[in-house]
Amino acid sequence: MADQILDVDLLAFEKGSESTRRAVVDGVRRSLATGFVYTSSDLSDDLLDTAYGMLAQFFSLAPEEKQKFIAAGAHGQTGYTGLLVETAASSDKPDWKEMLNWASPIASGHPLRRKYPGSYPDQLLPDVAVPGISKVLYAFHEAIADLQKRFLRVIALGIGCAESFFDDMVTDGPTLTRAIRYPSMKQAPGGGHIWAGAHGDINLITARPRATAPGLQVEVDGEWVDAIPPDDKVIINSGIMLERLTNGAIPIGWHRVIAAPGFEGERYSVVQFCHPRPWTVLAPVPSCCTPDNPQRYSAISAADALDEVLYQINLIEDARRVAD
Repeated sequence: MADQILDVDLLAFEKGSESTRRAVVDGVRRSLATGFVYTSSDLSDDLLDTAYGMLAQFFSLAPEEKQKFIAAGAHGQTGYTGLLVETAASSDKPDWKEMLNWASPIASGHPLRRKYPGSYPDQLLPDVAVPGISKVLYAFHEAIADLQKRFLRVIALGIGCAESFFDDMVTDGPTLTRAIRYPSMKQAPGGGHIWAGAHGDINLITARPRATAPGLQVEVDGEWVDAIPPDDKVIINSGIMLERLTNGAIPIGWHRVIAAPGFEGERYSVVQFCHPRPWTVLAPVPSCCTPDNPQRYSAISAADALDEVLYQINLIEDARRVAD
């Protein structure tokens, strides 16, 4: 049940004694058996508040203004994504949400960008409509990306790898930050749409700082429970790529976003998907392959795994799985 999702202290891991570090590693490993964990962070409340304020300005624009920031051909990896586009792979009903997406640019001559241009599109953010928003959103992106890289060091130790196992893997990876507005369900069209259908994330881990309203539910032992982290804590959930790398020892954190009965307001959240570099080969690490848990997954590149999921969630513009 929900009490299986533990509250761990990343900052104590980084500053504490060896016994404290071991306790945090153990807590993370046990909690991620559910796919979820709560953690302390040093993310600035002021930065998050400022980001939410500027994002509210953007999402309050007229639909035709927001549509100017759709990045054609970027498959939702930057710019604006409108309502009723992204669709959970488990559903044929598009989600009742709209999004703004961004990542850290890398040099045009970088081999990753030359080899995988689809993973590193030119960034499109609405500074023309909301002056200064890029500076704030890039600062937020870097802060949460740093937090995720540090948290992966705890996970690395928990799966029997060196603490630095993920460091090189995620350096210059196409980690994506996404601001999501979930409009009031009173405004939703008929047909059974919800804020976000049940799904697992494709990436290694996802970080979720506080949202502006409840709604996130997580699946634990086959039951949907509300994810209500302690104050000032960040929710971390595991993704499909981490499940493959750990041979299923760390399962996917399945989740959905549902408006509570009677709640008529809207909800904002900002989440970040931590991705490895596209040329990373996702194959189970030897420490997670044992006689009791033989290798379950064949190898696949991170780029190919991402492409498949982008199709499944309806973000390939010229190959929609579900009509808008």
